[in-house]
Amino acid sequence: MLVGFINNGGCDERFISIQPTMSEVANGAPVELDRLFDMDACYETFDKDGDGKLNLEEFRLICKALFRNDKGHIYPLSEERARHIFRVFDKNDDGFIDKEEFTFCWNHWIKVIVRPVSAFLIVDVQNDFISGTLNISECNAQQDGSEVVEPINALLESVPFDCVFYSLDWHPPDHVSFIDNVHRRELDPSSPVSADKAQAYDTVVFAGPPPMKQRLWPRHCVQDSWGAELHKDLKVVQNGIKVYKGTNPEVDSYSVFWDNKKLTETSLSTQLRMRAVTDIYICGIAYDVCVGATIADALAIGYRSVLVEDACRGVDLSDMQRTKSTILGNNGLIVTSEDVLAMVEGRDRRPELGYKLAMELKTAMDEQ
Repeated sequence: MLVGFINNGGCDERFISIQPTMSEVANGAPVELDRLFDMDACYETFDKDGDGKLNLEEFRLICKALFRNDKGHIYPLSEERARHIFRVFDKNDDGFIDKEEFTFCWNHWIKVIVRPVSAFLIVDVQNDFISGTLNISECNAQQDGSEVVEPINALLESVPFDCVFYSLDWHPPDHVSFIDNVHRRELDPSSPVSADKAQAYDTVVFAGPPPMKQRLWPRHCVQDSWGAELHKDLKVVQNGIKVYKGTNPEVDSYSVFWDNKKLTETSLSTQLRMRAVTDIYICGIAYDVCVGATIADALAIGYRSVLVEDACRGVDLSDMQRTKSTILGNNGLIVTSEDVLAMVEGRDRRPELGYKLAMELKTAMDEQ
């Protein structure tokens, strides 16, 4: 994802950077967005010793200016992570970031942190998951799916996302995930449950090649049915984009990016690239199934990815905890909806997302 971003020059001209004085940064004082005029001013401001290059300590001052919220609170960045980020931009490995190296840092890292391009992805807020055949309140976690509607609507009304996507499970009647279709396909000898004994929520193994594990669900979200419709109280914004998944009868599709076998992409990746999206805010149903698979793919592709936790409801508490660990272990972020506005507007800048971007830039450069 980032190779193209590096080559085409990155963000647009909406960018306004940050220029604290050196003493302000050192003392932790608030930094106003309009205090920095251009890249040269930034470079000169943080080149404390005036030697025409930035050492690690001077770079750490830039990080202190960047990673803070609009109330002036500075988010800590570990020494190890600061060194990792520094090395990404110290391309010749001489222990300094010179002007040419800083130009790259400015265009592809600082600009994105201060002026991200943000997508809001609302996953599967459909009737069947809320009050229909796969009502998640009847699952292990006993969570009410309808409770996601209010925080999602509030975000849609108050946050200036650059684009909004709604995903929908959109299954044909003979879909492989439906418990009542389990007899339609041969099971592999390794399947832990036979077709005759299988029940909803069991996992079976269908014969290949190759053999395919499949969790069985009640029939749900059948194409053009009431159960597949978005919940009537969910706000659907003008220019919102619907993404349909699970349309292949032979393979399930939890992620909004791919089917579970990674055979076929949805339209989401193309839509995000067209809009030069850098950050994805993800929420919906179910936390530990389709939401979790989607944010895992977003992180793997290279997006700065944020789970809006109070706008999610899930199926199984232990699986939800594993989803959290996966997100945090892959440099994702978990926030509540009250945090989102300032983050989208670039006033609340988290080091986890800055680190994620730096590591993706490193990977992209290594691949070139």
